[in-house]
Amino acid sequence: MLTFLIQRLVLLLPTFLGVTLLAFGLIRLIPGDPIEIMVGERRLDPQAHAALVHRLGLDQPLYVQYGHYLVDLLQGELGRSLVTRESVLTEFASLFPATVELALAALAWGALVGVALGMLAAARRGSWWDQAVMATATLGHSIPVFWWGLVLIMFFSVQLGWTPVSGRIGIEFDVVPVTGWMLIDAWWSDEEGAFPSALSHLLLPAMVLGTVPMAVIARMTRSSMLEVMSQEYMRAARARGYSPARIAIVHGLRNALLPVVTVMGLQVGGLLGGAVLTETLFSWPGIGKWMIDAIARRDYPVVQAGIIISAVIFMGVNLAVDLLYSLINPRMRLPTATSSEP
Repeated sequence: MLTFLIQRLVLLLPTFLGVTLLAFGLIRLIPGDPIEIMVGERRLDPQAHAALVHRLGLDQPLYVQYGHYLVDLLQGELGRSLVTRESVLTEFASLFPATVELALAALAWGALVGVALGMLAAARRGSWWDQAVMATATLGHSIPVFWWGLVLIMFFSVQLGWTPVSGRIGIEFDVVPVTGWMLIDAWWSDEEGAFPSALSHLLLPAMVLGTVPMAVIARMTRSSMLEVMSQEYMRAARARGYSPARIAIVHGLRNALLPVVTVMGLQVGGLLGGAVLTETLFSWPGIGKWMIDAIARRDYPVVQAGIIISAVIFMGVNLAVDLLYSLINPRMRLPTATSSEP
């Protein structure tokens, strides 16, 4: 297992270096002067402007700036925001719980609905139920997130008035951010109605963000269930006279969940990426909206840190899934066998 872990870590090194290069280079392709955005409406004379550029190291060649950036990154220093002058890591830590809360809620909704739809499609294979579920999964995987979010806002928020449009909780509540998870903090608070308000603010963004995972999980559940249902032990369970529900849930689903769990783990990284559009659309104060605002302001350290941290989280989740899968299926840890003729 240790050798398997070392091999995976070595493979992640070039990926990490590539991410740092992209994070460093792409933000500098955006037109505009970060100094002018940083000072706001104040006007700087050329000498003051040049002095500020020199102090921030922006007058050095790009390869020198990238070298300094890598050295600071290896020391755990992600820099300070050019706009707020706050530590990037501090800002990230304050906003990350909001993104995690949204991502987990989206994954939970996508997993529950996706597994249920996949089981229904497998049980009714070839019927119109199966076709409807697969069509829904294809549609859910294809529609743009921002368009789907606007449709749900127009229907549930504007027409029906059931859910709020933006934010994490109503403005009439003053919940102390103890954990950073608004549902937990609202539940612990003494303010009446705080938890329902936080839940109503979370529902619509979670539905939008969880649509793609729901579609992927539904298709994977259907495929895995169909494979399991053709096994001998499933036919033996039917021959013993067990109810269809027991056969599907106890004998079928439990054995079909391994690839489904793997897909769910891989969806975490996609949820972090999809949260950029969802958080911007619903004014959700997480790292997605934080990075979009930083791109508009050409805040180099914030954008670079956001990309790096998100990539590290994504690679960490993939590594954890690989390790979990290797524990369940030890054959994954074995080197590829080669055969030779005598």
